[in-house]
Formats: sequence, C-alpha cells, structure tokens
Amino acid sequence: MSLTEFDIWYRTRYRRTSSALTTTILIIFDLIAVMMSFGAGFFLVNLYDFSAINFRSFVTYWPYLPAFIIVFYVTHLYPGISLAPAEELRRFTIASLMAHGGIIMSRYVEDQEWDYISIAFIVSFLCSMVILLFFRSCARSFLAKTRLGGIPAVIYGNGATGQLIVDRLLNSRQMGYIPVLILDNNPETGEEYRGIPIIADTSIGPEIVSRYNIKMAIVAMPELKRTELAKLLNYSVAAFRYSVLIPNFFGITNIWMSVRDFDGILGFASSHKLKMPWNLGCKRFMDLSIVVLGGLIISPLLLFLALLVKTSSPGPVLYGHTRLGKDGKPFKAYKFRSMVVDADERLKKLLDSDPEIKKEWEASHKLKNDPRVTKVGKFLRKTSLDEFPQIFNIIKGEMSLVGPRPIVQDEVKKYGQDFYRIFSVKPGLSGMWQVSGRSNTDYSERISYDTYYLESWSVWLDLWILYKTVGVVIRGKGAY
Repeated sequence: MSLTEFDIWYRTRYRRTSSALTTTILIIFDLIAVMMSFGAGFFLVNLYDFSAINFRSFVTYWPYLPAFIIVFYVTHLYPGISLAPAEELRRFTIASLMAHGGIIMSRYVEDQEWDYISIAFIVSFLCSMVILLFFRSCARSFLAKTRLGGIPAVIYGNGATGQLIVDRLLNSRQMGYIPVLILDNNPETGEEYRGIPIIADTSIGPEIVSRYNIKMAIVAMPELKRTELAKLLNYSVAAFRYSVLIPNFFGITNIWMSVRDFDGILGFASSHKLKMPWNLGCKRFMDLSIVVLGGLIISPLLLFLALLVKTSSPGPVLYGHTRLGKDGKPFKAYKFRSMVVDADERLKKLLDSDPEIKKEWEASHKLKNDPRVTKVGKFLRKTSLDEFPQIFNIIKGEMSLVGPRPIVQDEVKKYGQDFYRIFSVKPGLSGMWQVSGRSNTDYSERISYDTYYLESWSVWLDLWILYKTVGVVIRGKGAY
C-alpha cells in the first residue's frame, strides 16, 4: 500500500492519537471506586456497631478524592496502558495505602483521638484493593466496547513476531493500543494483514509522525542484524515519542526483569523467585492464612455440598485422584465426587468404542459431554465447587492456592522437557491457565502460562490470580 492510500484509510477511521480521553475515563471510574471503598468501609463498621458510625456520612469525605488521583498519577497508574496486572495491583495497593494513611493521620493530628471513622478508613483500604481492580477492569471494557479508548500504534515488522503483536492487540482491545499501520522492509510483504495496511518502507517513521502525530511505535523485527536494528532505532523509530522493542528471546517472560550495566553493555537481570526461602515462606503463609480463614467462612457451604453429593448418587462424598505434585511426586488430590463410582471402567469402554471421544480425551484429558458425570457433578464442575476439598491438600503442603495445574502421569509427555521446570513448584488450586481460558486452552498455551507464572511470580501476581479466579468461577468460563 502506498502512503497516499494509507492517508485516505487512516483519516476515515482515526482522529485521536492522545491518551487524554483514556486517562479521563479511567479517572472517572477510579473516583467511583474510591467512593465505593469509602462506602464499604463505613457500611461494615456500621454493621458491626450501629451506634458507632453513620453509614451515609461517607459521602461527606469526597474532598479527599483529588488526593487519591494525585497519588495514582504519581505511581504511574495513568494512562495505565499495557501495565502488567500484577504490577497494576501492586501500584494500586501502595497508592491506596498512602492515600488512606494520609486521611487517617490528618484526622488524628486534627482531633488527637482514634475513633470508628479511622477504623472505617482502614477497612476502606482493605476493600479498595478489590474494588479498584474491578472498576479498572470495567473501565477498560467500557473503553473497548465503545471505541473511546485505544491509542494508535505503528508496528515495525510483518514477520511472525510482528503478526503475533498485531494479533494480540486486535484480539484484546483492553490492552490499550490499536495497530493502525505495519512497516516492513520486505517488498513482497503484501498490502495488509488482518485489515491493517502494510507499507514496505521502514524509513518513513518521521513522516508518519509529522503527518498523523502518532506517538507509539512497536518494533517487532528480531530477525534484523544488530547494525540494521541500530540504524532503524536511531532514525525512523526515534521520531516517535514512545517506542517498545520486542526482543528475540520469547522464552524469557519475566515482568520483573531489570537492566544491568556492564561498562556500557546492557544486560537483563532476573531471578527465580520461587527458589528463594523467604518467598516460599511468604507464599506458604499466604496459603495457610487464606485457607484457614476462608475455610471457616465457607464451612457451612462445604457441609451442604457434601450432603448434596451423598444423597444424589451412590458412593463416597470425596474422591481422591492421583496427581503429580512438586518434582513429580504423586499425591491424592481431593475433590467432591462428580462422577459415578465406576467412572474409570466406563471411560475405558468409551475410548475403545468411539474414536472421536478418544481423540478429544488425548487432546486435553477432558470430555465436554462426559456421560460419567452425575447431575450434581455437572453443577459442581461448572462452578468449580468440586475442587474446594483441595484446601486439605493445601493445608497438608501438597498444593498451593496458585500454581501449575496438577496433572496425571499420562499428561507428562504433553509437557516434554518443560515438565520438571514447571513442576519445580507445588501445583495450585488455581493458576494462570485457569483464569486465562481454563479447559479451552491446549497444552502449549498451558505451558506458556505456567512459564510466565514461574518467571514472573510475586505475591501481587498470586493475589491478582485469586481475584480473577472468582470472576472466572462465577462465569463458569471454560469449565466442564
């Protein structure tokens, strides 16, 4: 495509190149979220003691809202484009703690007393971590659906890497960038890819910026030689205000990587955080704290589900299935029984009699329409309530709240050489693949998600996955 043809195409579709509107929408949703947090804090304290605090009085604290937006801005939560979820949670938590702490301190300095309102703001801070994330997700969904958000970006490269970036941006508009042009140095590259125009000239970056004021460039050309890449970055890409360089080592997916300087030579530093005793201790403490507290809260539900399973079909309430845990060590993973008692025998007959079912089973070790599942079992599986007994595996130290999915021996070959690396940690009740697609993902994607989790682990990532798990379970997405 020529630059003249692109000019006509672009001007009929895009007007904005700034993140100002995106930032404005995010600020509005954040303000609502902060007020909702205030309301939650005041409501819960009021629920505890009706005479202690007036629930409706939380609205009188709206003058504190600008302080929250300032702190959010200082912690780089605006415009918040392409921010890793775990990092976003970390920044929200720190910013909210600073803002709530400032309110509590200012009230104490003024009144010289500790009262229920201060306690309400502490509760508000605890609620804000979930409420802020939820409203930020709502804001991004709103921007994506209404086409109000999205910053135009130029993609350098139409090879496999460039097309992968375009695919990700088009498939997930909530990421914040919209690919509007692909620049490539191959004259046989074609006219477009997925509706995005392609111009076979990587030197026109300055002209693109001058004509359309596009501010973002994403360079995805790992096949370039070092001298060619340096020339591209120093001239064409340098015209853009912002740029991202996609490296040619996709095997490394650590979002916490940092830069090291070896006398003018840059290196990327990373660490395997789940091999450090302190981090393992923190993860274990979080597992036990959440499981014990949550187990007490949901114990009536667990008893009801146990009674439901027992009365709905013959057989035991719990089912212990042999799974592989840390370092490939087998253990019994507990579940509420969701199948008939002779499920293994029936499965063997199904696989021997139906090639299509056998093919589906070999692909994912799951069947969408499994005749062995009871009526109650279908409900338990759809809601993932059948997995609740695995909290006992967590207490025993065989599993963690978050980690790779525990697998059976027959699945080891699907992981290949990645098996021992991925299962160098405890398997999890939930994990990256569960919140990203659950049963709809294939093994290559599961390995990719598990690798990302291992190399990018932090307490914040675990908390974000647990937060996402609730929504995925409620929607029943990908579960069967």
